[in-house]
Amino acid sequence: MTTAADPRKLDMARSARDADHLQGEWPLASLPRLAEVHVGDVPVPPVRWSAQAELRPVLGGEGEIWLHLQASAEVAMPCQRCLAPVRLPVSVDRWIRFVAGEAQAEALDAESEDDVLALPRWLDLAELIEDELLLALPIVPRHDVCPAPLPIPEQPLEEEGDARPNPFAVLAQLKSRS
Repeated sequence: MTTAADPRKLDMARSARDADHLQGEWPLASLPRLAEVHVGDVPVPPVRWSAQAELRPVLGGEGEIWLHLQASAEVAMPCQRCLAPVRLPVSVDRWIRFVAGEAQAEALDAESEDDVLALPRWLDLAELIEDELLLALPIVPRHDVCPAPLPIPEQPLEEEGDARPNPFAVLAQLKSRS
């Protein structure tokens, strides 16, 4: 009798061997680091995800463990222009290869374009999905067009430097005295 794999405690080697396909959705609040990025009381749909494990045969060796990870979410972040919340769709679609240890993962990751991770005893899929969604967030979130015009000061600010003498003028005076 086969039991459904637990996405929060996934045995990747077994899942790859069994070609497990998992999918579901979680409320944003269940992913605390991603929920921390979310601002305001803007309601958002749940995080939707899908994970397909597979064991790819290798000529003359053990098969490679791969995971096809897809996830989508929506978060509200402060717009860097107007500071009002901007709703941002975030999605990932990645293939991740799992290898025996950290050293091998580091070496393969440096020489390959594939995402390579060390094979853990148990993989918390929620943590991996949260990591990938956080990495997919924009560095500078902003509206295409801000909902309200940006405040512009009516009069230009007085320059603070006018009250102090120019340091080069002071040096010129010192030089002329000698």
